[in-house]
Amino acid sequence: MKDMGRMLVRREAFSELAIGNTAIVRAMVEAGVRVVTSYPGSPTPEIAEAIKSIAPDERPFYFEFSTNEKVATEVAFGAAINGRLSVAFFKSVGLNVAADSFVQLPLMDIGGGMVIILGDDPGANSSQNEQDNRHYAKLSYCPLLEPASAQEAYDMFKKAASLARELRTAVILRLTTHVCHAKEKLRFDAWEPATPDDTPRFDPDSSSFIPIAASVFPMKRRALERLADIEKRLPSLGLDTLVDNGNGERGIVVAGLPFASVMDALELCPPGARRPDILKLGAVYPFDRALVRSFLESHAEVKVIEELDPILEGDFKALAYDLGLHCRIIGKKDIDETMGECTPGKARAILAAAWPDLFPPEPETAAGIGETDKAPPPRPAQMCPGCGHRSAFYAIKKALRPDDITVADIGCHTLGHLPPYRMGRVLLSMGHSTSTASGLALMNDSRRVVCFIGDSTFFHAGLPGITNAVYNGHRVLLIVMENGTTAMTGHQDHPGTGRNFSGVTEKLSVRAALEGLGVKNIREVDTYKQQELTGMVGEALDEPGFKVIIARHPCMLKFTREARRKPGWSARRVMIDLSICTQNHECIERFACPTFQRTEDGTIMVNADLCIGDGSCRQTCPVQAIVPDA
Repeated sequence: MKDMGRMLVRREAFSELAIGNTAIVRAMVEAGVRVVTSYPGSPTPEIAEAIKSIAPDERPFYFEFSTNEKVATEVAFGAAINGRLSVAFFKSVGLNVAADSFVQLPLMDIGGGMVIILGDDPGANSSQNEQDNRHYAKLSYCPLLEPASAQEAYDMFKKAASLARELRTAVILRLTTHVCHAKEKLRFDAWEPATPDDTPRFDPDSSSFIPIAASVFPMKRRALERLADIEKRLPSLGLDTLVDNGNGERGIVVAGLPFASVMDALELCPPGARRPDILKLGAVYPFDRALVRSFLESHAEVKVIEELDPILEGDFKALAYDLGLHCRIIGKKDIDETMGECTPGKARAILAAAWPDLFPPEPETAAGIGETDKAPPPRPAQMCPGCGHRSAFYAIKKALRPDDITVADIGCHTLGHLPPYRMGRVLLSMGHSTSTASGLALMNDSRRVVCFIGDSTFFHAGLPGITNAVYNGHRVLLIVMENGTTAMTGHQDHPGTGRNFSGVTEKLSVRAALEGLGVKNIREVDTYKQQELTGMVGEALDEPGFKVIIARHPCMLKFTREARRKPGWSARRVMIDLSICTQNHECIERFACPTFQRTEDGTIMVNADLCIGDGSCRQTCPVQAIVPDA
């Protein structure tokens, strides 16, 4: 990490192997960014990790993990209208949380400039959907650039920052999962730190920040004029690339990571095949209409390849119609083309469907490139060995009736919906659980309702739903799964941990927050105390009104990682005393720790590589056959 930090603030030009998220941080340093904010979410957390690797006294900008994406956007916006070049970054669905403020940004006069980095997730590798945030760009009139590689992520960030600063606006840099994580040998420019001018620039007499009826139309006009200005600049920005294969019959228009997949797929063309010309767009909204028009005019057929929604396809067809062009524009042929990542194998299949003569029917050379599209052996997601959530679900399930309703939220505990727990049977978004549970409790006198929320999500988006449940007296049991970290995205701190990105800070209490909202019925328990938790849930479910159980236990993955770094640490394990084991299989079928493995004859063994020896499993065995491994 120290080596990474030193690399990111090197003065001279150099080349280094790095991922796209790391390249972004070097670009921030070179661009003169002063304020960076975020809420953790894949595929972007490594940006923060790279920032953390820079020694605090050498870090040329302020960084914080904000309580949610909307707050992150607003903090960065406040800094930007005060004259600081600012950045906010988060994952795809994080923009939904930020949207109420984000859609106003293009209307504003943002003196310092602002870049919004979005980590979109085609394939839903770590998200609840495949949201295509190019729609938000068009909805809000916010310019959007889309790199196809780690090198382009670095280059385009600097251009986005320059545009944002010069035009006093916000610019989106849309990354996708494999651009964030792609690793390549990158070329970085020299950087000479300058003494920043941090004089406050906010003009309190300006009317440029109040979007009310009298000013909305001039502000919207300014946003649209900025887009037109950016389009005029595009030819000189070098964001777009033409690959001229001398083919006037066929062309491909592509943007982002699919460009790399198309290039890989075309390597499988047989010798002598005429490869299509390729226009790769880096500026997606607005795009260079003159360049696209020229490409369409010079080709008889053009295939548009884009991940997820047919956004460019619709724009190009409208442009061709308006101009009376005769080029045949080939878009998505079916639903499958609107789903998932555009891997090399998928790009080949898309091109073969459009132009069957371009590839042999079953080329032997395609075997290797298609490997990434084969379904891997099933490996269901599961909670880590020792996870307090497992103990919680095991205990809570014993207190529930078969017809009780359980509502999930976003976090590691979302995995409770899987067998054998089957808890948390509906999921919308971060913080939704209390509100959705409240709706399920209405006009429902026969089925009890339980909902779950993690401590990070509690502070992120949970408070409004809890406030509503108290205010309206909904009969719901909320179980706050407190593990002391933002575990799912890499153990970032949150307001309840007593630390922030810079060090020790005020620790906000979950219980105090609940009491401040007027919650009267609150219980607390360590999830490893399974019998006590079962009793608490049984009691609370039969009580009227809104009630909360704070079920806490430290994230054991984080705990064991930190313990291993301490002197004197030694691994602990449990074992099965086969002399008394009755093969009841409670440990594997109902507690379901992945440490336990069943052999063909039904004997239960402990995987020593997985077991952390926490002992939470020992109380689950009816004959006490799980014992410490001496």
